[in-house]
Amino acid sequence: MGVILLTKSPSHFSRILVVTKKELVDFIRDWRTVLAMILVPLMIFPAIFIALPLFLQGEAAEMSSYELTIEVQGELPNDLNSHFEGRNLIIIETDLLVNGTLSEPGTDAVRLNAGGIENIHAILRLRQVDSNASQSWYYAILSDSTDELSLEAKTRTLDAVLTWEREVINATLAENNLTYAEAWDPIHWDGDQADADVASGGDLAAMGLAMFIPLVVAMWTTTAAIQPSIDLTAGERERGTMEALLCTPTARSDLLFGKWLAVATVACVSVLGQMAGLLFAVNFLTGGGLEAPSVSTTGVLLLLLSVILFAIFVVAIELAVAVRAHSVREAGSILGPMVLIFIGPTLFAQFVNLQGIEAWWFVLPVFNITLAMREALMGIYDPVHIILWLSTSLAYAIAAIWWASKQFNREDLVESLS
Repeated sequence: MGVILLTKSPSHFSRILVVTKKELVDFIRDWRTVLAMILVPLMIFPAIFIALPLFLQGEAAEMSSYELTIEVQGELPNDLNSHFEGRNLIIIETDLLVNGTLSEPGTDAVRLNAGGIENIHAILRLRQVDSNASQSWYYAILSDSTDELSLEAKTRTLDAVLTWEREVINATLAENNLTYAEAWDPIHWDGDQADADVASGGDLAAMGLAMFIPLVVAMWTTTAAIQPSIDLTAGERERGTMEALLCTPTARSDLLFGKWLAVATVACVSVLGQMAGLLFAVNFLTGGGLEAPSVSTTGVLLLLLSVILFAIFVVAIELAVAVRAHSVREAGSILGPMVLIFIGPTLFAQFVNLQGIEAWWFVLPVFNITLAMREALMGIYDPVHIILWLSTSLAYAIAAIWWASKQFNREDLVESLS
């Protein structure tokens, strides 16, 4: 760590900015830090929503290319046999020797094991019964759910059977001068259900973001602030650079605020990168047809204000906890589980009904910020709620900063270990 040189008695704010700049330069000097704090958040949602579906599609295509063997026990109807065509299946027909329930594997269980000498991936059992339908059957499909090929064989077979069942139902209905819609959907929606929703695409996009953004902000702000908080406190103590930093003419309060601003900057950049990646991934999946969320200027300002207050609160607490630790390992072991303190209430608050919500929700720490984000994105501007979450969040943030300042002024906590 370099020594901070201050001349001409600069203001406290100037000192804080100098400390912040120094800490940011030191922290991002390692390219691995930039990768972890900026590029990873930017790419995480494209990787989840774009790369993963493409990978799964490739795996599904590879699985569908396998030629699988199905043993049909019992009489195989011609109309069912026609549905096996084009499914890359080899059909072996045998007699049905089961007198009881068709789902009981019996000795056939051994034949379906992956290590069995017979290359049978699934067994379809069929038994015709009398009924008033055009035809009626009992069936069961024996498979091994721990064997991917057996599970794929069951899926293909079941799809063929269900398609055949639909045809049988239609034939039975036709004998009684009924259609499938008349029998199964006598009371149905007229027209397109989407046309009856008066909410615009922007309103729906805002609602979706209101359920997701608070959780992302809480999760990534909390986790992104852990590493820089540890590095700028317990890390400096462990490296023996904290004492040199305290020998500068800079007041401890300026050092604390400078470190806090540096950590908050890193956390905010990470959150913004993650949000940019999220919006890009969603827009890609919708083919570029995603409407911009309908959020007013007031809503955007309230959202930014709530995020800033949350960052102040979280970063101050994590700095205070990290400076109390006697080593980087100790700080990490404490701050890691602390993530649940912030993420748990945020996750719970996503299911709170905003209609007729009680005012006391906007007093509880973390809950108040999460609900404030949701209301800002949903266009709900209740003056009482705004005053409550704004005043309480500011009070929690000031209390957290005060506590962090108390920790930073303790000689036994800021002096280097030797």
